[in-house]
Amino acid sequence: MGPEQFAQILYLLRLPKPRAADIIPLFEQLEHDYPCNIDNQIDDLTGVWELRWSNSNAPYLQVQPWLNNLQILLPADKRAVNLLKLPAPLGGIAVVAELQIQPPKRVGVTFIRGGWIGPKLGLFKPKLLTNIKQDFPAWLDVTVLTNELRLSRGSNGTLFALIKRHDLNSSELTSSLSL
Repeated sequence: MGPEQFAQILYLLRLPKPRAADIIPLFEQLEHDYPCNIDNQIDDLTGVWELRWSNSNAPYLQVQPWLNNLQILLPADKRAVNLLKLPAPLGGIAVVAELQIQPPKRVGVTFIRGGWIGPKLGLFKPKLLTNIKQDFPAWLDVTVLTNELRLSRGSNGTLFALIKRHDLNSSELTSSLSL
């Protein structure tokens, strides 16, 4: 397993609807051959990530052409934002979380507030966020991490494959959220 498997999974993840039968064998092989150690890879973890595949049946965890499913990770600030960007002019849905890095690969997640963020109207960007009372521990195991690819396993058994979006600015995406 080497660079060609990374290239292959990245190619598949950029397709409109990646298939589980194609993704899962590469996912598992990369996990085996390139395990993540967050302590050594914190800079790779930081940034804007786009969900490109998951094995979940939840509609918001499926790749849709009309929806950008983004995750902004700011481990130095112990913060993250899950952002579902809807087609203009609808805005998006944001969930702000507090992170607890637990090496070698676990990230504890506590959701603190969420809601709707409207489109920018001149200098004003409306938002309707409310506090979240999370009654359960949530975590994410980052099993493979490069500056382009992140493979993870969630606390509910969900597999996630994300690609880094170097073209998006985390500060711009989170500016109206008061992180």
